[in-house]
Amino acid sequence: MIISSERPTVLIGERINSTGKKRLTAALKSSDLSLVKQEAMAQVEAGADVLDVNLGAAGVDEVDLLTKAVHLLMETVDVPVAIDPSNLQALAEALDVYRELAPEGKPPVDSVNGEEEHLDQVLPLVKEHRAAVIGLWMDDEGIPSTAERRVEIARKIVERAEALSIERVDVVIDC
Repeated sequence: MIISSERPTVLIGERINSTGKKRLTAALKSSDLSLVKQEAMAQVEAGADVLDVNLGAAGVDEVDLLTKAVHLLMETVDVPVAIDPSNLQALAEALDVYRELAPEGKPPVDSVNGEEEHLDQVLPLVKEHRAAVIGLWMDDEGIPSTAERRVEIARKIVERAEALSIERVDVVIDC
C-alpha cells in the first residue's frame, strides 16, 4: 500500500466483513471461504487497491478462518490485505501468515483506534510483525463529533506508535 503525492487516495475494499452479512457469516460458520474469494476478485476488479478482511462474527472461529482467509486472499489477488480482527490471537496468527507469504511486505492492520487497551494490545503486535497501522478516529469515549477531537485521537495513535518505534510513514489515519 503506497500513498504518495502522486497517489494520495487508496481505495480499501470493505466487503469481506461478516458484520451484518448473514450469507457470509453462514458460509464462515461452515468454514466455506468461497464467498470470501468471490468478493475479493469482484472488489479488485472494481478498483480496490487494498482488501480489508474482518471475520469476527459470533459463532465463527476467527483465529482459524482469518489465517486461512489471509492465505487465500494473498494467493488470489495482487493487492495488500488489511487485517481487521476482533481477536488478538487471530491478528497475531494472520500477521504470521502474511509474513510467510510476503516476507518483504508490510501488512496493514486496520481499525487501530485510540482506546487505551486497544493501543496497548495491538501496537506491540504491529511493531513485532513490522506491520503498518490504519487508524480510526475513535477512543474510549466513542466517535467524537468535532474535527478537533478527531485530530487529537489521530495524533494520539501516531504518537503511541512512534513511542514503540513504529515509523510515522507506517501510520495512516482513515478519514
